[in-house]
Amino acid sequence: MKKRISLLILVTMLLSTVAIPAYAESKVSGDTLNRQRFMELYHELHTKDNGYFSEDGVPYHTVEELIVEATDYGHVVTSEGFSYYLWLEAMYGKYTGNWEPYKIAWKATEAYMIPSKKDQPTMNYYNPTSPATIAKEYATPESYPSELLFGTPTGKDPIHNELVQAYGDQVYGMHWLLDADNWYGYGKRGDGTSNNSFINTFQRGPEESTWETIPQPSWEVFKWGGPNGFLDLYTIDANYSKQWRYTIASDADARAVQASYYANKWAKEQGASVTDENSKAIKMGDWLRQSFFDKYYKKIGATNINGDNGTGMDSAHYLLGWYYAWGGGIGQGANWAWKIGGSHVHSGYQNPMTAYILANDPDFEPLSTNGKAHWATSLDRQLEFYTWLQSKEGAISGGATNMWNGDYSPRPANVPTFYGLAWKKAPVYVDPEDSRWFGMQTWTMQRVAQLYYETGNLMAKNLLDKWVPWAISQVKLHADGTYEIPCNLIWTGQPDTWTGTSTGNPNLSVTVETWNQDIGITGSLANTLTYYAKKANDTAAREMAEELLNRMWTNYRDEIGIAVEETRADYRRFFDKSTTTIHVPNGWTGKMANGDDIKPGIGFLDIRSKYKSMPEFGKVQAAWDSGDFEANAPTFTYHRFWGQVDAAVAYGTYAMLFEDAGTIPDPNHPNWPTAPGEEPTPIAALDVNLAITQDWGSGSNGELTITNTGDVPTASWSLEMKTNIVINTFWTATIMSGSSDGHYFIKPAAYDQVIQPGESKVLGFSSSSGNVQNTAQITSYTFTVTE
Repeated sequence: MKKRISLLILVTMLLSTVAIPAYAESKVSGDTLNRQRFMELYHELHTKDNGYFSEDGVPYHTVEELIVEATDYGHVVTSEGFSYYLWLEAMYGKYTGNWEPYKIAWKATEAYMIPSKKDQPTMNYYNPTSPATIAKEYATPESYPSELLFGTPTGKDPIHNELVQAYGDQVYGMHWLLDADNWYGYGKRGDGTSNNSFINTFQRGPEESTWETIPQPSWEVFKWGGPNGFLDLYTIDANYSKQWRYTIASDADARAVQASYYANKWAKEQGASVTDENSKAIKMGDWLRQSFFDKYYKKIGATNINGDNGTGMDSAHYLLGWYYAWGGGIGQGANWAWKIGGSHVHSGYQNPMTAYILANDPDFEPLSTNGKAHWATSLDRQLEFYTWLQSKEGAISGGATNMWNGDYSPRPANVPTFYGLAWKKAPVYVDPEDSRWFGMQTWTMQRVAQLYYETGNLMAKNLLDKWVPWAISQVKLHADGTYEIPCNLIWTGQPDTWTGTSTGNPNLSVTVETWNQDIGITGSLANTLTYYAKKANDTAAREMAEELLNRMWTNYRDEIGIAVEETRADYRRFFDKSTTTIHVPNGWTGKMANGDDIKPGIGFLDIRSKYKSMPEFGKVQAAWDSGDFEANAPTFTYHRFWGQVDAAVAYGTYAMLFEDAGTIPDPNHPNWPTAPGEEPTPIAALDVNLAITQDWGSGSNGELTITNTGDVPTASWSLEMKTNIVINTFWTATIMSGSSDGHYFIKPAAYDQVIQPGESKVLGFSSSSGNVQNTAQITSYTFTVTE
């Protein structure tokens, strides 16, 4: 290792003589080299024909449709992408003084990525004393479905009531995955046709790779899949119910708050205001505390699925769990909802900068009773977590879990712990291992570097003083002007149990296995080094950041952004069922919305047959047909939205910190994307129908059918009605005072007050009017409804 580092330092020194393309200084004061680069990339991203955004103005994962990584298709949208969208527009506002695109980005986030009241209509039924029904997690997809363990106790959700008091009962977070163009065919809220529908993929344990997932609608009404939709692929239940459910990726919501902080800071420096957007970031950040908790609100350190139930903050690890999720019922009898926290914690998802913002910045103070204090605790806990996980070289290892073996089994005695959490090299997924990718290092340490730059935090400085030299030592700067950064890491050993003081982890070690030129991670690394270099006055970090930015631009700038050709040997998994099949239980059959069969023995392509019609699929097919896929593996050049933004922001950061770049109006903004249209406010809307069920000439019986044709449930209602018959009595309702023959004020029984969207209640009555089978009618009516 010492020899490699010394050689890399030598190469770096020699490269000081390598020529960087000449740059003609702009005549406009403050329009520096890297500000111009930021502006170029910004305009590329906003040029409609370049294809970074959908027709509705949401950022695709990639310009290219054919791609499989965490997403299984290029034109889906992730919450990660939206958080980068906010970051991009924040920096554009800094450099131009134009804050309208940033405001549009927040409007789009609310319109498309945050489930509305229509999308979570029954959340008001959530009971924080009984948050969810437990289902064990298993290591492999083949072990699913998992039985819902009704009667197995959970802990209590201690923050829900204060969040509802501050913001109402609508959870405010970004669901992680959106089908922008209805490629899967589920449509919004199950209509089968509309764009921008919430979907999900991963559901079955840490070994379920993207290649083994079954895309499903988040709004499950049993239109597709099997008789129970897709639910019985994942859980065993005696009676399956129509339902909605959403999952947030905590790092994305935290990044949105982080971006909002800088937007506010820069706007205030210009005398502008983004206070409306601040309020959205505050709400998102306060709800993000749900990821601080164990999945089923068990105590931290729990080792008993039937006990160890939390009663307050004893179920909080105060770290950003991998997710939190929530859901509820749809239709008849849908008077239930649930919520879960995140037992599994990854170092790459932590964001101490966001914790600092929500704990210390008065412009971002949470409205809830304990939000500020909880985030203050989280800030210290996150920095301790990094320190506990830092290898002897400086890299940060995987993470920890509170749910050992997926069922709160006792932890092995040799597993190190952190405040009761058990260490795991790969805490979330293992195909591939989530701690191998170098991107998790740069993403998370960029946030530490911003915290250090903004506050001088000593724990952040100590982490970076060790991490930065290691990262620099692993970058290869070649004499021909190209470069390589780490790609995959190999971990050996484990950290020591945390006691409050770092041991230096002499038994935890990392080596770099492979290198590449990943554009987004190059940008993230340069960004991290830039913030650190400025605060620490570190010349080596600044020079490496500058080298990476220059080489990335010189070697990989293309007609619509910055991109590198990639060889995708893993694309054999489109076809190869000897290594990858999708688990479908024996006897289970169903259909995707596009008509593809779901049955035992299927592979990735069998339920995504639309891939076959893509022009780029031909070279994947050709490689497979060659008989030697690895030797003939296809190449692709991808323009990932998040990667382009990571690069653009890195140029902007360097220009801000080392070039004194200025704010200069941009008269050529392409005005794309535009602001989304406003969705109508969801309401409960009631309709009534009268029918005679029996008529014996001198009298009759009948029914009033009350139907909720709106989007949200009623809390209570009453009816004023005029009719051409005399109603003597209702069997399940009361005729109120003020009524007269043909004119009635009706109040339902308590159990009929709540009517779900699409649900009906029937009120039977007796009448002294006869021979009215075909003539009885309501002549006018008015409902009084509370929601």
